Amino acid sequence: MAAALVRQTERGWARRLLLAAAAVLASGVVSLPPSHAGEAARRGYHVVEQWCRTCHLRTTDAADADMAPPFEAIVLRPGRDRWYFQKFLLEDHFPMTTYRLFDSEKADVVAYLLALQEDAGRTD
Repeated sequence: MAAALVRQTERGWARRLLLAAAAVLASGVVSLPPSHAGEAARRGYHVVEQWCRTCHLRTTDAADADMAPPFEAIVLRPGRDRWYFQKFLLEDHFPMTTYRLFDSEKADVVAYLLALQEDAGRTD
């Protein structure tokens, strides 16, 4: 019973996430460092492209339940702020592949995520 509820909840989240990704795609947000992004965000974009894109969708990709959501959708989730992203990158998250990024790379990825968030018009 509990397992069925968990699966149903996960499917609900997946649907909402796909809708959010579609909204981001429709808004014209693409997976590039925003033009206003600083150097750290541009470096973070390259880290994401090198290590994270194997599993994370781009906003231009077709929906795929086996792939992780686009970053443009992740940054729109409630509670996603600098502190959250910094803490998230300190911990392992299975089944997410664990990449051992340098602290400077983690900081650059956070800068990139915050730039995406700002570009989407949301700041916490």
